[in-house]
Amino acid sequence: MKLLVSACLLGVACRYDGRSKLHPLAQELCRCHEVIPVCGEIFGGLPTPRLPSERREGGVFASDGGDVTDAFRRGAEEVVRLARLTGAQAAILKERSPSCGCGEIYDGTFTGTVVEGWGVTAELLRREGIPVLGESRMGELLTEDEACLVKITRDPAKKL
Repeated sequence: MKLLVSACLLGVACRYDGRSKLHPLAQELCRCHEVIPVCGEIFGGLPTPRLPSERREGGVFASDGGDVTDAFRRGAEEVVRLARLTGAQAAILKERSPSCGCGEIYDGTFTGTVVEGWGVTAELLRREGIPVLGESRMGELLTEDEACLVKITRDPAKKL
């Protein structure tokens, strides 16, 4: 299966703090699937490191109050473009990120409060019909056979 995967989960130091969030199953995922690393924030032109950002009021704002919504949107559009070019069938993205968050994101107050919501890139991928899963579900793609994509896209019990 062709999968978009948040680059930080693969060990790329592209997070706001200049670090990665290497996932323990990332290497195995790369052995079992065709993995395409993505980072909507980098693709949108933001530097590494950068100020932390969170979603609120329909936009994305840095911790100093600066509006970085346009950069996040540009990055999301580039990720979708890459998904189309490569034929990616699903995405595994960094949970709670303002770009990649999958069902939960930080609330925009920079207090660590989590609310229901989607990151800019995750939201656009979903609108384009590409299933999006958070990294806590990565193991599902290692334990399933080729019918996995059908299960991910059609199982109503799974929250995507």
